[in-house]
Amino acid sequence: MSLRLFDSAAKEIREFVPVTPGQVGIYICGLTTQAPPHIGHVRFAVAFDVLRRWLVRGHGYHVTLVRNVTDIDDKILRKSQEAGEDWFALSYRNERLTNEALDLLGILPATYEPRATGHVPEMVELMRILIEKGHAYPAPDESGDVYFDVRSWPAYGELTRQKVEDMAAAEDADPRGKHDPRDFALWKGTKPTEPVSASWPTPYGIGRPGWHLECSAMARKYLGDTFDIHGGGVDLRFPHHENEQAQSRAAGLGFANYWLHNAWVTMGGEKMSKSLGNSLLIGEVTKQARPLAVRYYLTAAHYRSTIEFHEGALAEAEAAVDRIEGFLRRALPTEHTAIPSGDEGFPEDFAEALDDDLGVSGALAVIHEHVRKGNIALDEDEREEAAAIARLVIAMTDVLGVNPLAPNWTGSDAGGSDAAEALDALVQAQLSTRAAARAARDYAAADAIRDQLHAVGISIEDTSTGARWSLTKGEH
Repeated sequence: MSLRLFDSAAKEIREFVPVTPGQVGIYICGLTTQAPPHIGHVRFAVAFDVLRRWLVRGHGYHVTLVRNVTDIDDKILRKSQEAGEDWFALSYRNERLTNEALDLLGILPATYEPRATGHVPEMVELMRILIEKGHAYPAPDESGDVYFDVRSWPAYGELTRQKVEDMAAAEDADPRGKHDPRDFALWKGTKPTEPVSASWPTPYGIGRPGWHLECSAMARKYLGDTFDIHGGGVDLRFPHHENEQAQSRAAGLGFANYWLHNAWVTMGGEKMSKSLGNSLLIGEVTKQARPLAVRYYLTAAHYRSTIEFHEGALAEAEAAVDRIEGFLRRALPTEHTAIPSGDEGFPEDFAEALDDDLGVSGALAVIHEHVRKGNIALDEDEREEAAAIARLVIAMTDVLGVNPLAPNWTGSDAGGSDAAEALDALVQAQLSTRAAARAARDYAAADAIRDQLHAVGISIEDTSTGARWSLTKGEH
């Protein structure tokens, strides 16, 4: 079955056909390194991580994923001045915190993660092309500003289906020297209040990159003039992505064939923002629930659906993960849990769900149905059937990045199965002692064993075929 994706530009589901057979190029707008990331910031990374995994595991594509770092802009300069530190020190610190957060949530590393400040020559070249073609102009006051002339490009507004006449003035540049208030900055001339280190020389004057120019230049360098997918948060559609597409195509580049946009994480119906304080920073949220549960929570909703963060949301995700993990550890207590390649195929309904614009809710429903069937098989002592189901569950959860037995969650490598075997042996010994106490009607002793196991994160469930256990905490 073919993969179908919702193209934001066409506003419809389209069959995905790559530019180059067998290969996929993806550019996603990374974070501006002005502050540590909160849970709303990283949703884009989770959404496109699932897409990347499915392209590789489900369709066998070789994927090149570029996620940029906006390491200089107005906000970074302003916040560094307020903090009394160099802008590059603040930016680098927050870049590292962002990468730590993405690693914590199991996001695969980008193929390339270019910084804006490292690609000034590519930006200057793109400006040169645009000026020569009559789509950009240096400010006549020799301020160093360079603007894109929106009136020179009749297709401007096509991504978001707007008319120039209905647009507000561009807010990302001073109005000095503009032909039209809606013209946006490709390059920002230096200002007396800005540090010398935040400026680079160009043929048009000393200054720094405009936000939109950097992405077009970096996408071109790493993915070519035309590539497959450009993604990012829905709030970037205008003006950022609209401006990227306009300047790239005005320069004669094909740019992105598909546009994918993920929705927000909201709280109280409002877009999550820094004004909510530090409680929703990734470092704090992962103290409320283990990172795997946070990843599951951000994965479970369709990427185009808004996620409303509420009290209890992480607990629900934790419970769902526990059900999956409990089954896997029961079904595969002594096996190596290497992730299946996917060559053996996925359940048809699982593949159909993901091929339908990454329908993760349907895919998760298939996973939980397999967990249910697997537990029944275990209760009926059908160990081989349960193990086969478990291996399918491992393959499916790994595509979504929520495989509880993956090394990044367990903190182990291939030897993790030895630890699982040892843990199972110890718990089974305790359960045998508990069963003997119950048989002797020494319920106080039986309850004490149950409470001891619960205290270290092991939950006990009594079934018609005996007690079974699962992990309830992340400390394992």
